[in-house]
Amino acid sequence: MKDISFEAQLLHTPYGKPDAYNALSMPVYTNAAYEFDTAEAMEAAFCGRTPDHAYSRITNPTVQYFEDRVRTITGALSVTALNSGMAAITNIFMNLAYAGSNIVTSPHLFGNTYSLFKSTLGNFGVEARFCDLTDAEAVKAAVDENTCAIFLEIITNPQLEVANLKVLSVIAQEASVPLIADTTILPFCAFKADNFGVDIEMVSSTKYISGGATSVGGLILDYGTFDWNKSPILQPFAQQFGPAAFTARLRREVHRNIGAYMTPQVAHLQTLGLETMQLRFRQQAETCLELAKRLQTLEGIVAVNYTGLEDNPFYQLSNEQFGAYPGAMLTFDLASREQCFAFLNNLKLICRATNLFDNKTLIIHPASTIYGNFTEEQRQGMNVSQQTIRLSVGLEAVDDLFNDIQQALNSVR
Repeated sequence: MKDISFEAQLLHTPYGKPDAYNALSMPVYTNAAYEFDTAEAMEAAFCGRTPDHAYSRITNPTVQYFEDRVRTITGALSVTALNSGMAAITNIFMNLAYAGSNIVTSPHLFGNTYSLFKSTLGNFGVEARFCDLTDAEAVKAAVDENTCAIFLEIITNPQLEVANLKVLSVIAQEASVPLIADTTILPFCAFKADNFGVDIEMVSSTKYISGGATSVGGLILDYGTFDWNKSPILQPFAQQFGPAAFTARLRREVHRNIGAYMTPQVAHLQTLGLETMQLRFRQQAETCLELAKRLQTLEGIVAVNYTGLEDNPFYQLSNEQFGAYPGAMLTFDLASREQCFAFLNNLKLICRATNLFDNKTLIIHPASTIYGNFTEEQRQGMNVSQQTIRLSVGLEAVDDLFNDIQQALNSVR
């Protein structure tokens, strides 16, 4: 059928091979290895000349089906599933970066992403060039002939900064570098990265996709839109594989060697989560917007940050790129770090926990946790305040969440 809905495409993606028992849910293939009829067939599989599975560190039927479903609903050229969001980012830049290259990005990044770029990759001779991605001239000035990518979070966590994706895409195209985006803040049903010129998309599937924090995973989506002849490290692959050069090297070398492929158990859980992602997101995002509006009325809250609020400095751009419901995460500021801790300790319903987009509402003080090992000077440079609290909105009723926040505020004033 043509022109079927997002939901129908997702739910009716066919298996790669018919199931022996006609199971409606893909079986969980927990095995490590696969038997071959002949030595020739084994050789062909190991050398990538056939799509047959050889070893579950490299490919697995259950994981492949999860990848196929994501590819179906996104239109990506290829999808690679890994065992965490950080594994996905690491694989991307192990595939692209090289000693002497640089990554142009924002200092307003998730803590581990910042550390990966600044320290881990830095030790291998890759430079992280931090600049203001909302300033087109600053980005142009940072890009040079050794830039391997421009990287951003589409809405930064926890700063909630929004850069103009189409502007960045033009800059990237003119400089002949790929635009890579972490889109974890919004699910596929709410945002199509390739519509905004994103070449490679990275997602922590632990979040919306897993279906209530059942498992940890990450995804790399290659849209096949970049000319990899312009990448020094991928040029040899581009001559052989064309637009699929990025995926060819990733699959044939990098992800095999790093060994961070998703497990079949996780793929099964996340395939189930994918089926209800749109329903959960709709409720979480609607609740988040309503809660953000209500929090603005509470005495004791210094500021509320959510790009769906009309008085937010990024509101217009956010609305153009992400629509009326830009995710299910907001932040708000109290008067001091001490008030933040007292407030957190007095919550009765909301869970004090990390992660995002669980079915339960989660709350955290980023400066003392995710950024706890950074210096205060580093935190200030990353715009991570000791006054800020991050809230990931779950599936509870908005009244219950608001009442819990209100009673916790009243107890610390």
